Amino acid sequence: MQKNVEKMSINYSPNFNLKKRPKSKVKYIVFHYTGMKSERGAIRKLTSKNSNVSCHYFIRKNGQIIRMIPDLYVAWHAGISSWKKDRLINSNSIGIEISNPGHQHGYKNFSNYQVKAIIRLSKFLIKKYKIKKNNVLGHSDIAPLRKKDPGEKFPWKILYKKKICIWHNLTQTNCKKLRNVRISDTRNFYSLLFKFGYEFAEKSSDKTKIYKNFQRRFRPQLISSIVDKESYAILKSLIYLS
Repeated sequence: MQKNVEKMSINYSPNFNLKKRPKSKVKYIVFHYTGMKSERGAIRKLTSKNSNVSCHYFIRKNGQIIRMIPDLYVAWHAGISSWKKDRLINSNSIGIEISNPGHQHGYKNFSNYQVKAIIRLSKFLIKKYKIKKNNVLGHSDIAPLRKKDPGEKFPWKILYKKKICIWHNLTQTNCKKLRNVRISDTRNFYSLLFKFGYEFAEKSSDKTKIYKNFQRRFRPQLISSIVDKESYAILKSLIYLS
């Protein structure tokens, strides 16, 4: 991977904090999709001083990795965000943008080239900064009321098999049996959801947004407002494993 890092393209963004952070400060990896119609337009936005957004790495459709901000500088990719007790995740994360039009512009599967690049880059960063598997997150995990990315087509399960992130231990058979079997009292489910790491919400509509983003990541086969036994079992499994 070190050789691949050296061969990486560079297209620096001006959008970062000038103060360098210590290596020990890097705690999270956060995945995003670009959510724009064109790859060229996304790169232009991330490197424009007028946009106030950036990332550390950009992965093109062909799998090429572009470095936009050096790791030890804070990039502006997460916005208002939280995970467990941490707030403003920009300060202790590395942001990776992946070229994809997203939900608003004809959401597509990530290419095999992109998946291979994601795995390669993630393994390198995890080893270099000693990042824990449960701290490899999506934008929709840390900002679930605002964001859906990287979405239900992101290859979380493949990354889990490559020992990059976490996943539940339920079998496909058990999942199907529990799917769409409604839970009458959802209070404990949401309590566990917030314990797991998602931000606390009181409004019913906000809870539903957070729940749907949980499903996009851990139960992408069905994204529903119904809190069912499958989702509950998956959540309990994740809390136990983490």
